[in-house]
Amino acid sequence: MSLEDTDTPNIDDSQFRPVDEARLFQPERMTHPPRILMLYGSLRERSYSRLLTEEAARILRRYGAEVRIYDPHGLPLADEVEASHPKVQELRELSLWSEGQVWCSPERHGAMSGAMKTQIDWLPLSIGAVRPTQGRTLALMQVCGGSQSFNSLNQMRVLGRWMRMFTIPNQSSVPKAFSEFDEAGRMKPSSYYERVVDVMEELVKLTLLLRERSDYLVERYSERVETAAELSKRVNQRSI
Repeated sequence: MSLEDTDTPNIDDSQFRPVDEARLFQPERMTHPPRILMLYGSLRERSYSRLLTEEAARILRRYGAEVRIYDPHGLPLADEVEASHPKVQELRELSLWSEGQVWCSPERHGAMSGAMKTQIDWLPLSIGAVRPTQGRTLALMQVCGGSQSFNSLNQMRVLGRWMRMFTIPNQSSVPKAFSEFDEAGRMKPSSYYERVVDVMEELVKLTLLLRERSDYLVERYSERVETAAELSKRVNQRSI
């Protein structure tokens, strides 16, 4: 390889770092159970997105995860109140606590529900220097009132990428959800149930694989350059 092949004069050499294989392949092991936050997108008394979330939570616990389910009742619309609102603070603190998340929404008019979007809207890309979703794994599920659809899943997958999350490849869409749960709210045996098990298994595996490396994986050259420029400006500014 010639010198010309690596000539990159626009790169700030002080912030360009080769891949650290020790951090990538030999991170310090974490021993606590994977922490999974679950969000569902309906406020109905018999909410099938909630029932599916609760069923998935049971599966996650069998895989050894610590699970917390956020109750969206009482969460105001984004920007309707200050971020100090108790329900907003609860949601953000749970997001910071989590190492992985599950989002489950019904599909309404070909899209995710307003309740689901409101929860995501209250999770900003950053709170000061802290990013409440960056580097976390994400699994997606949706329930349908009719035939199987993937519109809500596709929308949430876009949002997961925007929130800088590692959205797993597998996903669950349950058609005619009203026929997939019994009177007690438990999901009936079916191929749809088996897919939910698949999704939760994949989520736990990838959370365990990535959580020790997530800080390093999401570290960015552009942000190092920006941080260095801000620091230089602050250090070199004249006293007032």
